[in-house]
Amino acid sequence: MTEQLTIARLGHRGDGVAETPAGPVYVPYTLPGEVVTVEAVPGHPDRRQLDHIDKASHERVAPVCKHFGVCGGCALQHWSLAEYALWKRNLVVEMLEHHGVIAPVAPLIDAHGKGRRRAVLHARRGTHNVLEVGFAAPRAHHIVAIDACPVLAPELAGAVTAAWAIAEALKVTEKPLDIHVTAADNGLDVDVRGSGALKPDQIAALARIADAHGLARLTRHGELVTQRAQPLLTVGRAQVPLPPGSFLQATAEGEAALARLVIEHVGKAKRVADLFAGIGTFALRLAEKARVTAADSEASAIKALQRAAANASGLKQIEAIPRDLFRRPFVASELKVFDAVVFDPPRQGAEAQARELAKSGVKTVVAVSCDPATFARDVKILIDGGYKLAGVTPVDQFRWSQHVEVVGVLGR
Repeated sequence: MTEQLTIARLGHRGDGVAETPAGPVYVPYTLPGEVVTVEAVPGHPDRRQLDHIDKASHERVAPVCKHFGVCGGCALQHWSLAEYALWKRNLVVEMLEHHGVIAPVAPLIDAHGKGRRRAVLHARRGTHNVLEVGFAAPRAHHIVAIDACPVLAPELAGAVTAAWAIAEALKVTEKPLDIHVTAADNGLDVDVRGSGALKPDQIAALARIADAHGLARLTRHGELVTQRAQPLLTVGRAQVPLPPGSFLQATAEGEAALARLVIEHVGKAKRVADLFAGIGTFALRLAEKARVTAADSEASAIKALQRAAANASGLKQIEAIPRDLFRRPFVASELKVFDAVVFDPPRQGAEAQARELAKSGVKTVVAVSCDPATFARDVKILIDGGYKLAGVTPVDQFRWSQHVEVVGVLGR
């Protein structure tokens, strides 16, 4: 059974929203002002599936990918970039308002650059035992097989074909296999997860695939299978030896944009703490002008940061320490030695650390986040502790998705 709806606005996940007597109804791949014919989605009374666009928006554009609408990786390729950018900035504005936070929000920085330099490809045997390698379908468990992805950076051009070869060699079943691919400076770094222990013939097959596809390194759950070269990534003046499957900002331009903002906000601080530091995205750049204490719960990332700092020239002292900042945040007495603190936590935010910062006398705090909701929650804690949020800048390195990075600077 079909019905006709008028789309009033876009929701936070990028779906069109129609207001009905029964409440809001969500329709993917639609735009504000459009009149659409839709079908019910079994088990989801507030969702509809797009059947036909009866009246299209003048803001609608042709998607750049043939898999759009089937693959779950992108939600908004059908919208003009100008309108999309306004909407994404407004996600941040609305989330701050929701938490009672008032601050100027700068225009969205487009940090897509050349595209994403890391991806997780999934592989499994689907219907009729057919191998599928690609990305997950939207709100579904099956995999959409792809041969290319326009969102990925050119350096990941060989990732999809290598993933197909790996999946075939491991004789993937209906149990999904995850293939994490990162574009290092000197080649592709691949970490395979979900395969179980490898047999000798599988290890030999993977080694041949790595050689044939020119992979820098191939690991299974971080355990080395074969390595042609230690994957390296240039960060400021340093070269970081990447741990297997290590976290990086999604795009090189995104990393650069976030780092520029952090360095600008830290200003002339002489002693800086970089919390949730990872491999040193900010710490290695901050150390060009300040002494840095860097902390992260991921021991392999801290070890990589230590090695990078030891081999780089022209940097001030970096003290890199493994520490679980959720369970053991830096307390006010530890924070008093710092002129500025930078924190960039995972999606769940840094509530415990924010509470300790709120008790401290640190003059400048730079908050970086990949989730506007937890960002707003954490900065509200700081504001309630006496800080003033001077401004917020949204950064978009996840083009055509609902995800947005946020950088804010607070001071006493």
